[in-house]
Amino acid sequence: MKLSIGIVGLPNVGKSTLFKALTKLEVNIANYPFATIDPNVGVVAVPDERLDKLVKMSNPKKIIPAVVEFYDIAGLVRGAHKGEGLGNQFLSRIHEVDAIVHLVRCFKSEDISHIENSIDPTRDVEIINTELILKDLETIERRFGKADAEAKTEKKDAKIKTELEAGRFPSGDEVVSDLSLLTIKPQIYLLNGQESDITQELISKIKQLGSTYLVTDLNDAATNLSPLIRTAYETLGLISFFTTGEDETRAWTIKRGMKAPQAAGVIHTDFEKNFIRAEVIQWDKLLEAGDWAKARQKGWLRIEGKDYVVQDGDVVVVRHG
Repeated sequence: MKLSIGIVGLPNVGKSTLFKALTKLEVNIANYPFATIDPNVGVVAVPDERLDKLVKMSNPKKIIPAVVEFYDIAGLVRGAHKGEGLGNQFLSRIHEVDAIVHLVRCFKSEDISHIENSIDPTRDVEIINTELILKDLETIERRFGKADAEAKTEKKDAKIKTELEAGRFPSGDEVVSDLSLLTIKPQIYLLNGQESDITQELISKIKQLGSTYLVTDLNDAATNLSPLIRTAYETLGLISFFTTGEDETRAWTIKRGMKAPQAAGVIHTDFEKNFIRAEVIQWDKLLEAGDWAKARQKGWLRIEGKDYVVQDGDVVVVRHG
């Protein structure tokens, strides 16, 4: 299972720099708007010390980490919902991703221009979010017709429209499944700068939106992006379970709350159809035992059936017909 995160923000905030740092791929970085028109896509390994420790125990021939797919989406500007700056094209890219990393420029630099001609992170957040809101309003009005939108929407749809018109993001439980809205996608705010560049006003704004934020200085080549990758994985509602042995140690990606047969189906589709049971142990207990055989001797392996909800960090052997 591979879900995707879109990197969005105004031009010249560091999106392509972030993408390059994440994926180690050469992408087009230039100090002018719209240098990136088509999204770059990179598959990034999720840092996981549990996998590293299982590898040391099993010494496998092959190691396969969990991954997150990042899309580098070109910069949005004021009026993007009306097509300004190729806005419609860029907003359509956001429809294709499952969550958003909203990159906000907080650093000051005379060498890198700002499309609004000043550094104001709170304003920049509002510009992007306003464009997402206006695009979603356009989606709702196109679906129901401007003249009788209120008459034809159900109460839940009307509530969404009211929230958007008030400049607020609707909550996920208010949204009907067949409306593909930008404003309900989970957002991580990545604040590009040093801690001293971050204002309390900006933090308050992000908290008001109910989103997560991280601070990183992309101008520092040694900046650690592991927290962002792990947060992206968690924001997508993903967890990892493991299989390990001499041939392969692997982190398998599933949605949180998935039951054992569906998780087994991620390994191989036949495993879900022919699922009998799973032998399960948490990764740290397996390490404590030393290997699978010793864990079995100690009676630490659990036998789980079709109703078992797989937990983050489970190490699993699937038994199937």
